[in-house]
Amino acid sequence: MRLTDSHCHLAMPDTGDAAMALERARAAGVVGIVVPGTQLDDAPAAVAVAQLHADVWAAVGFHPHEAKDCSDEAFARIAELARQPKVVAIGEVGLDYHYDHSPRKTQRSVLLRHMALARQLDLPVIIHNRESTADLLEILESEDARGTRGILHSFTESADVALRLIELGYFISFSGIITFKSADALREAARRLPPERVLIETDTPYLAPAPFRGRPNEPAFVGRVAEQLAALWNLPPEEVAERTTTNFETAFRVKIPA
Repeated sequence: MRLTDSHCHLAMPDTGDAAMALERARAAGVVGIVVPGTQLDDAPAAVAVAQLHADVWAAVGFHPHEAKDCSDEAFARIAELARQPKVVAIGEVGLDYHYDHSPRKTQRSVLLRHMALARQLDLPVIIHNRESTADLLEILESEDARGTRGILHSFTESADVALRLIELGYFISFSGIITFKSADALREAARRLPPERVLIETDTPYLAPAPFRGRPNEPAFVGRVAEQLAALWNLPPEEVAERTTTNFETAFRVKIPA
């Protein structure tokens, strides 16, 4: 079974030994991983990990929590990193109104700035959304976002929201949240989505799926997300794994090594 992890923070200090995590992931059938940066501090490390491994790619950008730190100088460095080999997306970017670690106005302007860079470089954007769906949809459906494409990572909203995003050209990525006991509404939303627009992820080191709740997450666990989707769609897990692997290649415009 060939699996992919479309969002895995292997470059964060608290993820442990990236090389060992990759070994365990490969043993579990994971053939492709995208490592997103979240700020200027970890973006170079994300690129470095990707450049060391043929089956790993990187994304760079400012997470909404860190949007307040996205100065002109810092953004110029992100734009430089975005042109490096193995960088296949801009992100993780977006909006987060749960914590408001950065002012909402700043989050919105930084998101638009990253989307303009993505359009300039013809790269997808990896988007974070928490308690900010109305503003996010307004931005993504605006003239300022025209011509962008990307991935809604760790999706938790309704099927109607997902279908609007799919209409705009986005992929919907599910994390271990879809296995949580409390996630009945999310599972019902996933059931309605076309498999050809869905990705799977871990969001390592966060959101470990059942039965690994309470442990640091790692890419080797992404198969649990595929298994949950297979049950919802009444498909064999191998078919879901292959479908989401093909989607991974399409979304990031990469070719996974044979």
